[in-house]
Amino acid sequence: MWRDFNRKLSGLFSGKGGGPRGNGSGGDGGNNFQPDMTNAGIGVALISGVIALIWLGSGIFIVQEGQQAVIMTFGHYSRTVDAGIKYRWPYPFQSHETVSVTQLRSKEVGRNTVVPATGLRDSSMLTQDENIVDIRFTVQYRLKDARAFLFENRDPEDAVVMAAESAIREIVGKSNMDSVLYEQRDAIAADLVKSIQVQLDRLKAGIIVANVNVQNVQAPEQVQAAFDDAFKAGADRERLKNEGQAYANDVIPKAQGTAARLRQQAEGYKSRVIAEAEGDAQRFNRVLAEYQKAPAVTRDRMYIDTMQQVYSNVSKVLVDTRNNSNLLYLPLDKLMQQAGAASTPPATPPAAASGDGASAASGAVDVRSRENQRSRERDGR
Repeated sequence: MWRDFNRKLSGLFSGKGGGPRGNGSGGDGGNNFQPDMTNAGIGVALISGVIALIWLGSGIFIVQEGQQAVIMTFGHYSRTVDAGIKYRWPYPFQSHETVSVTQLRSKEVGRNTVVPATGLRDSSMLTQDENIVDIRFTVQYRLKDARAFLFENRDPEDAVVMAAESAIREIVGKSNMDSVLYEQRDAIAADLVKSIQVQLDRLKAGIIVANVNVQNVQAPEQVQAAFDDAFKAGADRERLKNEGQAYANDVIPKAQGTAARLRQQAEGYKSRVIAEAEGDAQRFNRVLAEYQKAPAVTRDRMYIDTMQQVYSNVSKVLVDTRNNSNLLYLPLDKLMQQAGAASTPPATPPAAASGDGASAASGAVDVRSRENQRSRERDGR
């Protein structure tokens, strides 16, 4: 194709005859070359048109998905275009620069290099209680304004680092060492996102902070062992506190249940004693009324009831020595046992017969016992 193009181009400049022309006499054998200027002009115009088309076509460009392109006219901002096939004036009139607005970029803050003058790392900073901590973290961000990202700051990544260093020194300077090392690491990350975003907006960096990952927070190496021991002691304290709280949660409900049960028992005992006392008082009042009506009868009745209660729980032996000094021995307990055995239904006819005899003997003994008791009461009166 290129050879064909060169051949056609040579034909345009050499003319249609293509051969030498002599004079009529034929005496001069010289060879004079005279190109066709019309064909030459057409060729130049064609070449110029092709070059112009190529130059104009260089202004076509493609913006990928998730990107934005900033078009500049003579180096100055002109407009911002989104994804798609776009066109601008070719160079040197206009140019463009494409940046990704969805890509998550990251920048590490806090280098591990040691400063010879102080012997501390670049990541070391001072807390509110005048202690030194080393903090290293990563800032993750995206672009929200391509124009501001390209034109408002000479180096946007350095702007992110400077804003992050300023924010972390401000936050750590307002916190004590224990909270920075152990208690508020997550809170520090959230505060860093807000503080860095405020400073970047003030710088018009065109950046939105997505996240901050705190990678390392520690005391200087010279005192790291002491802080580790202190942290372990604090962890042991929390563990013992939790164990004590668990024991209290187990013991206190049991003690409260026992106390409630004892209170209920005491209330029941109180109610029972009060009821018994009230019943005894009412019974005594009734007895008093009867006693005032018939003192002797009431006294005898009370004496009989009392002796019945006493004798029903002990072994009884009755001795009467008033009849001519003869000793009368009555084994009442055995007699009562026999009477109780006789009162049971007989299993066989002989047993029934013996039971009838025992009942008769018991009846006789009871009669004599009552007579002796009455005589003893009369003697006492």
